[in-house]
Amino acid sequence: MRRAAIAWVAAAGGPARGLWCLPLEGALYVVSGPGEQAAPELAGGAEGPGEATVTLRGDHGGRIVAWPAVVERVAPDGEEWAKVAPQLAGKRLNARGGAEAVVERWSRECAIHRLTPAGPPIDAGSASGAAPPRETPATRRARAPFRLHRVRRRR
Repeated sequence: MRRAAIAWVAAAGGPARGLWCLPLEGALYVVSGPGEQAAPELAGGAEGPGEATVTLRGDHGGRIVAWPAVVERVAPDGEEWAKVAPQLAGKRLNARGGAEAVVERWSRECAIHRLTPAGPPIDAGSASGAAPPRETPATRRARAPFRLHRVRRRR
């Protein structure tokens, strides 16, 4: 978990979303909100702890581990926010303004969530976990070619 740069997080029965994260002291921290990554399922953690499933993948694309997590929102006026938000802002690529401006904007508009392991790993293996393609009407039948080969005339 400590080398993770991105985690797939499935919460509140929603689809798994790829979220950039910060591993710190046995937990993952993610930021979401306007102008940041979309994670509406994590917003349910505002009322109290929520639940999610976190999947981490290796450089080769295979799943390393998946584990259940407790999702808690980090309060903008707390001591944990003061410790985590600047580190997250430093990891945020292509942000406008400095780290202080980003942290200030996050405190007004966004949410930082802590995902803490809530039990043993669900699955550890190298299978990708890819879902089969969904049914779609956007398919078409391939036409047979008009000629399979060129016919030569006899002389």
